[in-house]
Amino acid sequence: MIRKIILGLLGLIVIGAIGFFVFAPTIFERSVNRVESPPAESGDSQASASANGDAATEADRAMNRVSAEFLPPVSDEAIALHKSLTIVDLHADTLLWKRNLLEDVDWGHVDLGRLQQGNVALQIFSSVTKTPEDMNYDGNSGDSDQVTALVIGQLQPMRTWNSLLERSLYHAEKLINASGASEGELRTVQSASDLRSLRSARNGGTAPVGGLFSVEGLHNLEGDIANIDKLYAAGMRMAGLTHFFDNEIAGSAHGVEKGGLTDLGREAVDKMEDMGVIIDLAHCSNACIAEVISMARRPVVTSHGGVQGTCPGNRNLTDKQIRGIAATGGVIGIGYWEGAVCDTSPAAIVRAMKYVRDLVGIDHIALGSDYDGTVLVRFDTAGLAHITQALMDAGFSEEDIRKVMGENAMRVIEQGIEPLVAAEETS
Repeated sequence: MIRKIILGLLGLIVIGAIGFFVFAPTIFERSVNRVESPPAESGDSQASASANGDAATEADRAMNRVSAEFLPPVSDEAIALHKSLTIVDLHADTLLWKRNLLEDVDWGHVDLGRLQQGNVALQIFSSVTKTPEDMNYDGNSGDSDQVTALVIGQLQPMRTWNSLLERSLYHAEKLINASGASEGELRTVQSASDLRSLRSARNGGTAPVGGLFSVEGLHNLEGDIANIDKLYAAGMRMAGLTHFFDNEIAGSAHGVEKGGLTDLGREAVDKMEDMGVIIDLAHCSNACIAEVISMARRPVVTSHGGVQGTCPGNRNLTDKQIRGIAATGGVIGIGYWEGAVCDTSPAAIVRAMKYVRDLVGIDHIALGSDYDGTVLVRFDTAGLAHITQALMDAGFSEEDIRKVMGENAMRVIEQGIEPLVAAEETS
């Protein structure tokens, strides 16, 4: 009898464990990577409609009004223009999650099907390897990590359980494997030649989507500059120096010390510029941004964020920083979540873009969604035409819309991923 009880308990434990590892990662992701729903019409309107004897009709009309205000409809003119654009998004964290890029799902923000629906030409996929507990914009230490539990819960290879470098290498493998299984619909981009081939294919009538591998925070170097070579070999062509805490490379805007570049950081920036890895200043401290801009020999980017001119806060760029990034020839990726633009509406996103345009010109604006980055957004990547519509509504010209939606980013990426030595030899 006791033996049967013990076996029964063990069986329940096994079933519980299987359930946890199968379902928990998806349940968690559904809770953090969400698309916002329009607010319900107030009870007063419903009651008033009922009193007039036409509750259903009036309720429907009221809900349509609310929905249109929440996410205005996209015109036929905007849809036609959107289909003709070359669209680039500088930042999505999709590789962090237990999802197949090639499968259409109804949660999260990005997969191949939705990239195709949104007419995206190139998606930058970032590798997130560590995030502190109680993550906030003001101050975090690097003493804790939430990603480890996710890695184990997703049953990732054991080599990733205690190595930040291996987590990034695994993310790079996921992108390459998805590309290989996509029958040409998803192409990895690792060179300027790859980028030109992608554009040529899209201009020729097919619509492959490009995927470029980036990392979010060089704590994944684990203090060893030689690991840049391993990441480069795996496909890394953009690198954020920091994430939510200070590391061996530089201070974070959300760290404790918030310092500038370390000696290792200066060496890393020089090395990556030589190799053809674009420097991403998103999450960098003020001191870090100033120092990188002063030493940069190539255009730098902020892949995702906002500007303090429309949304105050240390997550977003000051006017001086915007001017500094523009002076390198770089671009600023505007995000879609509240911390970036103080709202989630297309109009708020475009308001930040207009601010940058008016300060430094149209050539320095890009898309930087932060999709699948534990953010709440108003539309997923299939709905990018809402930005095109908002740009039209704000009076941007067709030429300027083409630049904002992707041509600016394409220019910087094509220049930035060419090894500096090779570029100098051909100039």
